[in-house]
Amino acid sequence: MKKITKLMALIMITAMVLGSFTACGKKEEPADAVKTDANADKEEKKEDTGKKSETAPEEVEAKPVTLKVWCPENQIQTGTMDSMAKSFQELHPEWDITFTIETVGEDKAKDEVLKDVAAAGDVYFFANDQLNELVNAGAIAKLGGKAEELVKTTMAETVAATVTAADGAIYGIPFTHNTFFMFYDKTLLSEEDVKSMESIMEKSTADNVYNFCFDSAGGWKFAAWYYGAGLTIYGDDALDFAAGCNWNNPTGLSVTKYIIDLINNPKTAYADDVSLSELAEDHRIGAWWDGSWNYQMYKDALGDDLGLAILPTFNPDGNDYQLKGFYGSKAIGVNPQAKFTDVAVAFATYLGGEEMQLKRFVETAQVPTNLTAGTAPEVQADTVATVIVNEANDASVMQPTSAEFSSKYWANVGAVATEIRSGDFNKDNAQEKLDTFVATLIVE
Repeated sequence: MKKITKLMALIMITAMVLGSFTACGKKEEPADAVKTDANADKEEKKEDTGKKSETAPEEVEAKPVTLKVWCPENQIQTGTMDSMAKSFQELHPEWDITFTIETVGEDKAKDEVLKDVAAAGDVYFFANDQLNELVNAGAIAKLGGKAEELVKTTMAETVAATVTAADGAIYGIPFTHNTFFMFYDKTLLSEEDVKSMESIMEKSTADNVYNFCFDSAGGWKFAAWYYGAGLTIYGDDALDFAAGCNWNNPTGLSVTKYIIDLINNPKTAYADDVSLSELAEDHRIGAWWDGSWNYQMYKDALGDDLGLAILPTFNPDGNDYQLKGFYGSKAIGVNPQAKFTDVAVAFATYLGGEEMQLKRFVETAQVPTNLTAGTAPEVQADTVATVIVNEANDASVMQPTSAEFSSKYWANVGAVATEIRSGDFNKDNAQEKLDTFVATLIVE
């Protein structure tokens, strides 16, 4: 429980300021938009109260405003975003808001925004590893005032750092954690077994059962092996570009050979070749790494047999290392070209507040970054929330977000696991292959 208290500075914050969110911005003519239920309800409200208009002059004087919101499908299907839009409108009778709500996932936000910033959402949800590219393109607004205060005073420093750019400014409002952890089948592995990779792989299981599933996830999960062993890319702060990548040193070579043995082990499934949900349903997979977004799928497959834990330790060179997955956040950003910047900032801040984070947790199971929301009984009683807290405390490293890292690492790391799987990258040429990979990360 001490760990939970520790990162209720990593999973509690975003409250305290809900009713006072405003921001400076430009005033322009409203654009065409599609009315949501929030607007329809408002129109009905006007008709119902028309005979009492003398008591509600603000309805007459409300400023027409349009607001385009890009958010992930899980917040549209559940009705969460529409409900939040309605409650925000009720808090602001000075604006007559026409909402356009469109589906754009956090993982696709940068690509879609950069296609045409002017046509992008006024408020959009994004994964924080996209931050620097959005900042460099002038496609995300720097936040000040109440929005900046919200992030700095109601969220842990580690969380705030995920939306802080190289200039030290805040450019987004984190609303949930973005990391992965260990899932396991309790009928195959015990709580003690999943503490180390060695005990996972040594467990005796049936011939048609895999003890572990290896997933590079395009390099997102692959890095956990190297960062866990204390290796880095661009130094400890991920910004020392002269330091380069040290994955080709003796420790890195040992880690790589460990991964080669693991992938080639017949008791290891390779994620690209299997269906984890089917293996789980058939009790044919012992342990695997995934995120909270797929929890329900595995819960449906395994029920009470589903276990959760932080990433295990591993021993590639006679030393036990704690595997460390990338930690980041999913955040809410504002388009600097929004027609009504003040409304966009106010709405983004509202969406990132304590009340809305807790609502989002209840309706879409996204664990809040708001420290106060994290103390809610329903959050503290949740097994996913607990493991994310522990993972962030003990088994994670801040995911680098520099443009240099993003442009070089992701473009080159994917081939490493693929070549190990095919046999092109093996113990005989591991040093040469590592040297080649490290060379691709050099920043001139």
